[in-house]
Amino acid sequence: MKRYGVAVLVVLMVLGTVAGAGAKEFFSIATGGTTGTYYPLGGGIAEIINSHVPDVQVTAETANASAANVNLIGSGQIEMAFAQNDIAYWGWKGENMFEGKPYANIRGVAVLYPEHVHLISIQDAGIKAFGDIKGKRLSAGAPGSGVEGDVRAIFDVAGLTYDSVKADFLDFANTTARFKDGQLDAGFVVGGYPVASIMDLATTAKIDLVNFDEAFLDQLIAKYPFFAKGVIPANTYSGVDHDTVTPQVMAMLICREDLSEELVYNFTKAFWENVRELDKVHAKAKLITLETALQGLSVPLHPGAAKYYAEKGMAIPEIK
Repeated sequence: MKRYGVAVLVVLMVLGTVAGAGAKEFFSIATGGTTGTYYPLGGGIAEIINSHVPDVQVTAETANASAANVNLIGSGQIEMAFAQNDIAYWGWKGENMFEGKPYANIRGVAVLYPEHVHLISIQDAGIKAFGDIKGKRLSAGAPGSGVEGDVRAIFDVAGLTYDSVKADFLDFANTTARFKDGQLDAGFVVGGYPVASIMDLATTAKIDLVNFDEAFLDQLIAKYPFFAKGVIPANTYSGVDHDTVTPQVMAMLICREDLSEELVYNFTKAFWENVRELDKVHAKAKLITLETALQGLSVPLHPGAAKYYAEKGMAIPEIK
């Protein structure tokens, strides 16, 4: 009986080891709405990891983009997420829309590509420069979103308040829907061009993009250094035949600090070794390069990601 019991125990231990070896590790990436840039890129990244990292299964989930994603990471509800670098920093520090509620568990994985502030206007609304939005019907982004956080910063430097305009607080999809219904004169969207919802809007409405002057951009960057000067090229959107000078931030992948070093290392390695597979997913992917993976990093790197970059001989930024 004792020998039989020992034999059964050995068999169970072997079976348990085999089962454990084949067990998959599941995690999710929070992206954005289906009409933005995060969603298709998130799906593409999940496909890369699922194809090239054994025993890991990644799912890209629709979400409410930067600010909501930072909350999801900070509260431990999701493992990884897209976020603007400024929003990630504010979340990590507990500033701006996260005032008094720092999320010390936010860690960086990679800086991806620039996201441009699109100030969309209707061509006959009389908005030729940023200052012309006063008194106009304006979408300032969904409440507490990355877009709305950027608008607050821009308004702060410009000396404007929401009382200066007829403000509404709408996400990408509802902003473009209100334009189509003739209920907006202008609206902010922040995303990597071309943004699908703006492309769709431009096919049915005569839109323009508003330029920001250089002096204003210098003031904005001086106060909020996560902004940089960017340009949306002419003809990115139908009917907009001029280059548009505008602020830009950086899109990042962030994760929870408690993810294992091995998991994040394998993720980072597989992502960068196969990143060109994203080129077929969205035009913005062409700007995602290892050379710029740490430029604009605004939160500390996860140790697993830092290990990969160190192996590549890259200097690891110290974020304070």
